[in-house]
Amino acid sequence: MKKINLLLFISLIAILLSGCMYPDKEKVENQVPDEAQLLTVQKAVDQFRKDTNGLLPIQNRDQDVDQYIKYPINFEKLTQGYITKAPGNSFEKGGIYQYVIWKAESKNPEVKLVDLRGAEMIRELNIKKGVNGFVPISKQIKDDVYQIDYKKMGYKQAPTVPSPYSNTQLPLVVKGTGEICIDYSIELQRILDEGKVKVKQGEDIRYLLSDKYPILPAYSLPYTVNDKNEVEFLSKSDKK
Repeated sequence: MKKINLLLFISLIAILLSGCMYPDKEKVENQVPDEAQLLTVQKAVDQFRKDTNGLLPIQNRDQDVDQYIKYPINFEKLTQGYITKAPGNSFEKGGIYQYVIWKAESKNPEVKLVDLRGAEMIRELNIKKGVNGFVPISKQIKDDVYQIDYKKMGYKQAPTVPSPYSNTQLPLVVKGTGEICIDYSIELQRILDEGKVKVKQGEDIRYLLSDKYPILPAYSLPYTVNDKNEVEFLSKSDKK
């Protein structure tokens, strides 16, 4: 009898442990871009457009919002006959990605992703800004772009956000208006250093990321290159 009870107890523990581990495993799987999920959503969006004479299944946003998050997909519209459910890695399902429409005004709108981990850090910094009433700066980087004085904001070291393109940690900067942005210059410089693309001074080179990857460089500022092919923030005086 004791042996039977012991076996039942061990079995129960095994079930409980497997139940705890499965969600974590599922959660990890839902934190990475998935080509199959992107393709499924893209097909659903294309069919929706075909059935609605060119309309897009998007949520309403202000026109002056960041171009990369301007057209988030409304999965409530797509789940009405076009897709069974929102992807597991989507914000709607607890994932870290917002599915958006890129090049919405073009003939072939694309389904892309926005990594919301950066948005979460910006939100945290904005709360700090709300407490202090301003963002303290340590130095000017270029024109209206500044380095944040994180010590004055109560941090022991400068907060960063994980890059959606590599294992790199990306810094944050602030504009004179107080808008906090992610600095993608490390990733852009990496692409340029590979030597496979040529860019022009005065043009916004963020397309190097949006064309190459399924994830958009959201919450960012425009970038260009100087005469040494080094990435720097694009100012009005840089534009050709």
